[in-house]
Amino acid sequence: MSRASKTEAVVLRSFRFGEADRVLHLYTAEHGRLGAVAKGVRRTRSRLGGRLEPFSHVELLLHRGRGELLTVTGAALVRAHDRIRADSYRLGVGTIGLEAMLRLFTGEERNDRAFLALTRFLDALDDAPSRAPESPALDPLVLSFQLKLLWVSGYLPHLDSCVECGAETGLAGYLPAAGGVVCGRCDVGAIRVSPDGLRAISALLRAPIADAPTVGLERAGARDALAVVTASYEFQGGFRLRTATA
Repeated sequence: MSRASKTEAVVLRSFRFGEADRVLHLYTAEHGRLGAVAKGVRRTRSRLGGRLEPFSHVELLLHRGRGELLTVTGAALVRAHDRIRADSYRLGVGTIGLEAMLRLFTGEERNDRAFLALTRFLDALDDAPSRAPESPALDPLVLSFQLKLLWVSGYLPHLDSCVECGAETGLAGYLPAAGGVVCGRCDVGAIRVSPDGLRAISALLRAPIADAPTVGLERAGARDALAVVTASYEFQGGFRLRTATA
């Protein structure tokens, strides 16, 4: 990365630093995960302040100095995603998605598919109708998004046949250590997953993120999908999302 660069980015996290600055955790189109400081952004006269909130999709000018953090020297909004921040349900769903990005993608490594999935998720969530309060972790948009993140990270669950014996029928569980489903004869140590849950996970993986609400996800199927995602995080990455509780 050169000392000065321009890239699209999504702000994943922001926190105060010093008297007037903010430190940003970014996922960028060109360089993957980056950390940057926006100097003076908390001053009332700053032109950058409203453009660098979490969920904001922006085009940034960045300068790399001697420290670990880059410096934001310019920012233009691509899409503000104000509707996400203004609605408690959308905010809950979106926060899960941003934490998933933070935990799965930790290095400066470009991943076009991950950036595209992130922007499509935020666009779909921004455009989604407001919903009655329920568990955001079971929302089809965020489940679809997380399954696709596992896919682009190389952790896509194998769902078509038993990963232990190859059986294509009687599939009854998910075995995190093997990265796939198992039949009833090979389910020692597996997480129980119903046939409806397996169909739901397959449908969420096949459908574009924006179409996830149309797959007809029942609550039991959503819980199974969440269990598979959670188990994949724990085994493959050694973490559990703090925001994703059902």
